[in-house]
Amino acid sequence: MAKDMGALVKKVREEMHAVTGLPLGSTVEVVKEDGGWKVAIEMVEKKSLPDGMDILATYVAKVDSDGKILDFKRTGLRKRIDTVEGETD
Repeated sequence: MAKDMGALVKKVREEMHAVTGLPLGSTVEVVKEDGGWKVAIEMVEKKSLPDGMDILATYVAKVDSDGKILDFKRTGLRKRIDTVEGETD
């Protein structure tokens, strides 16, 4: 079992990078679910100049209690400069 949330998130981020090959962005959500976790991470799908035009994708991974990814899917895309509904400065 993962020692704590920080260790679990670090493990999931490393594995998501290894699986997708995409640069990591922010961890945007971590939720404990029955028998595991749901972790949402923004990753850079396309690097652009200026940076504000980078295309970020949100990936949601379902993770078991040991921190192993069971499955993942891309749930959204946005330009870095665009805010997401509900975000604040």
